[in-house]
Amino acid sequence: MDFTLTEAQRELAALTRKILESSDAPWSDLVKSGVVPEQPEEFGVLEQCAVLVELGRAVSAVPYLPTTVASAALAEFGTPEQRSRWRTPGTVLSVALSEADGVKTTVPFAGTAAAFLVAHEERVFLVEADQLEILAQELVDGSDAGCFEFGGTGEVVPGLSPGWLITRYTLGLCALQLGVTERALELTAEHARTRVQFDRPIGSFQAVAQRLADAYIDVAAIRLTLWQAAWRLSEGLDAAEEVATAKFWAADAGHRVAHTAVHVHGGTGIDMSHQVHRYFTAAKRHEFELGGATAQLLALSAAW
Repeated sequence: MDFTLTEAQRELAALTRKILESSDAPWSDLVKSGVVPEQPEEFGVLEQCAVLVELGRAVSAVPYLPTTVASAALAEFGTPEQRSRWRTPGTVLSVALSEADGVKTTVPFAGTAAAFLVAHEERVFLVEADQLEILAQELVDGSDAGCFEFGGTGEVVPGLSPGWLITRYTLGLCALQLGVTERALELTAEHARTRVQFDRPIGSFQAVAQRLADAYIDVAAIRLTLWQAAWRLSEGLDAAEEVATAKFWAADAGHRVAHTAVHVHGGTGIDMSHQVHRYFTAAKRHEFELGGATAQLLALSAAW
């Protein structure tokens, strides 16, 4: 299999990076530029992952992942009325997939979403934001999130299962984690090259070089397993095991890369005002969201 991006996919990623590097209103500009398409089916899974990798590299707090997953779900399963009302350019949608004691928790962009796809038992409901009592939650990376109680009332999205949403959202988290770890490793390698201690760059010390080499391999594993899972989904093949494998590497290897970045940077690595801290907290969130490494291994063992 060749997981090399096509020229169109590389151009889409390059456009995303350019907007994120120069824009003060990235979500609006992503919508205007067509990176967030008017019709989600214009871009497939591979194109969406290419964009998400760039969002991870920039640790950009835009609602691309939940909106595209929800829009794609409505495109495939929604009623004509649901599609015409909610699949409009710039409309922020979200998904509620995690639950604790009957409360939907850590719902992304809960404060800005116009509507939610809520997984409840074996069905998925479409619920407008003004029909919910949403409480804000503070996450490790400071991103917009919230929680709310849900008793199973609202519009059912016919044929849409919670598993469909979880699989695609998990894949998106892996793409974000690839971007986060790629950029964190680049920053750390540059720091090791320029930071001088005992009249030598610290990257020349064997222990530091070994940590960076291990991180390089970990990022490569995240990249390979992500694109393998994305390719299977894009081909309409069953990808449950591949997505679980990708999430295992995103969590397990992402943990190691994040800690390597902090350790090699030394005291500045734990300074909340330093850019590397943003990558650390983003990596930790992606590590645990929708299940960490152990949860993915349990899912794989159950499948086998």
